[in-house]
Amino acid sequence: MSSKQETNSQNNSLMKKSEAEKTFIFIGLILIFIAIVILGYTFKPVIKEEFKYFTRSKKSEKIKPINKNFSIVIPKIKANSKVVADVSPYNEKNYQLALTKGVAHAQNTAYPGEIGNTFIFAHSSEDWYKANQYNSVFYLLNKLEKKDDIYIYYKNREYHYQVFDKKIVNPKEINYMIDKFAERKLTLMTCWPPGTTLKRLIVIANLLKK
Repeated sequence: MSSKQETNSQNNSLMKKSEAEKTFIFIGLILIFIAIVILGYTFKPVIKEEFKYFTRSKKSEKIKPINKNFSIVIPKIKANSKVVADVSPYNEKNYQLALTKGVAHAQNTAYPGEIGNTFIFAHSSEDWYKANQYNSVFYLLNKLEKKDDIYIYYKNREYHYQVFDKKIVNPKEINYMIDKFAERKLTLMTCWPPGTTLKRLIVIANLLKK
């Protein structure tokens, strides 16, 4: 092979290599773009709630509950949702349906005003995507601190609770749901961090005496 032919062959080889590299880079950029779009769409509810929290008025406003049959209002984070009663936290199909309508009251836990633990949750399945989509009511639960107010409306009565504890636990730690309190308690649970199912955020509140 002549020197000229060898040079042409090398040039062709370099051109093919360059074209292949450009193709791989283009495909890589497309995949990165798709990943960003998916993540953006998936975590849009989280970002939206955080933005609303930091831009909303800090004035104390009375929030009208969605209904007085069974609902929850948390003024600090402007949460206002229907509560679906007697939902099994162990039946995924059952609680997934409930969480598309609001938040869920765990079956076999106390009703508002009763002695014991009224357990309300907004966590979804081990499917992080679904958890993110159906968890928006409690996305900002981590903003709550001691003495923050929570209102539960049940059978046309208002129950005023105040936060006294907040903690992050593992998903398998279910004692916070089955605890038998001698007082009237309210426990709220959601997934943590927001949009995932890695941990559980627990908020416990006391019923205030009128």
